[in-house]
Amino acid sequence: MTAVPSDHRPARRPFPTGFAWGAATAAYQIEGAAAEGGRTPSIWDTFSHTPGRTENGDTGDTAVDHYHRFREDVRLMAGLGLTSYRFSIAWPRVQPTGHGPLSQHGLDFYRALTDELLEHGITPVATLYHWDLPQELETPPVGGSAVGGGWPARDTAHRFAEYAALTAEALGDRVPTWITLNEPWCSAFMGYAAGAHAPGRTDPADALRAAHHLNLGHGLAVGALRAALPASARISVSLNLHAVRPLGESPEDEEAARRIDAVGNRIFTGPMLKGRYDDDLLEDTAHLVDWDALVHDGDLAETSRPIDLLGLNYYAPTVVSAPAGGRRLPREDGQGAGSHSVWPGAEDVVFHRANENVTAMGWPIDPTGLSDTLTALHREFGLPLLVTENGAAFDDTVSPDGTVHDPERTAYLRGHLEAVADAVDAGADVRGYYLWSLMDNFEWGYGYSKRFGIVHIDYATQQRTPKSSAHWYAETIRRGGLD
Repeated sequence: MTAVPSDHRPARRPFPTGFAWGAATAAYQIEGAAAEGGRTPSIWDTFSHTPGRTENGDTGDTAVDHYHRFREDVRLMAGLGLTSYRFSIAWPRVQPTGHGPLSQHGLDFYRALTDELLEHGITPVATLYHWDLPQELETPPVGGSAVGGGWPARDTAHRFAEYAALTAEALGDRVPTWITLNEPWCSAFMGYAAGAHAPGRTDPADALRAAHHLNLGHGLAVGALRAALPASARISVSLNLHAVRPLGESPEDEEAARRIDAVGNRIFTGPMLKGRYDDDLLEDTAHLVDWDALVHDGDLAETSRPIDLLGLNYYAPTVVSAPAGGRRLPREDGQGAGSHSVWPGAEDVVFHRANENVTAMGWPIDPTGLSDTLTALHREFGLPLLVTENGAAFDDTVSPDGTVHDPERTAYLRGHLEAVADAVDAGADVRGYYLWSLMDNFEWGYGYSKRFGIVHIDYATQQRTPKSSAHWYAETIRRGGLD
């Protein structure tokens, strides 16, 4: 790509030296090549091929063909001046059955990708799990096998640790930063309670079991990564923590916020960062699951293995109230799907938009939730932080001259980078920002109807066109901060 000419002005708000200027993607959303190189179906292949599950019946079979075009895509990243790139490894591409030996075909793809990144001076950050569980691990076990049943089954946590160890042994010489899980809240509650994400199940008890086994899988994977990686490697997890705010000052609204914070945030930060599940969370959900039977001796020591960085994915704040006088929001506001609650133990809490300035997803634009969450995480946990996802979908159009002008996205990114700078000024140790997303892609249940990328994709031709927001981001990177 050709960046806009520089005006040579220094940054008005410079970011810390060594700050990682990045972008992020996920394997199933961009790679395509769903049946090439020995790759087997994931739960998202099965889900997207099930009628009625995705908009227009869209699937990730081809996506944006990154599997074949990754060198072109890395050149795009280099043109933007990215210093880091966060991608995910497709579990069924490198370990097709979800257990046993790895596929050399799959590993060769990620070796080639990371080598290409390094040759262009871009630091790779690998996410081990971005929702594409091998279907064989989700299908209920048969014939006495322990394998299967998805994340509600304890064995899946051990399969994940095995996959983490083998993958780190194969790629650890190339990748300095590893993320265990991406948004385990979505994996557990959108996938097993609301049914809006793969595998599309609607059992709140299974969702809580999945949450614990995701916590356990994370901890077991941290241990496996430590054993396999060089001592210099850094390990993280990416959490989509909810910036929860009560609608009013009443005790009832404060109680609603507490309940959402428990099942939305502390169900992961507690076990991962403190080695415990808080009593109020256990009480809220005791009618759904027997926690004493679910959590085995030694589990919480495993879940809380130390990490080096904490990743935050942020898009919008979560405003809640007690039931009286409120209204539920539909799926496009990110709070659930249909009649199945995504909030076990807090099903009657009511959600409200923070404001009416919204993206194409219907999500309110409020950068203060990002700065508030970063500073709160700094105060509570004291860990170095990464913003591992932040971005917005808008209804982009291609002009007659072939350009894509998206001033709304540029304004969104500017506002949220200002929020990151505010958090840094308040003392938070923020080490990097990974814009979501590098390219338009398969947006899960929304198919190809929503565009988050700073690079426009013509899905018919696979032509890549950097949007005006990409040029703005390139200039921001060049400056090392905001103009």
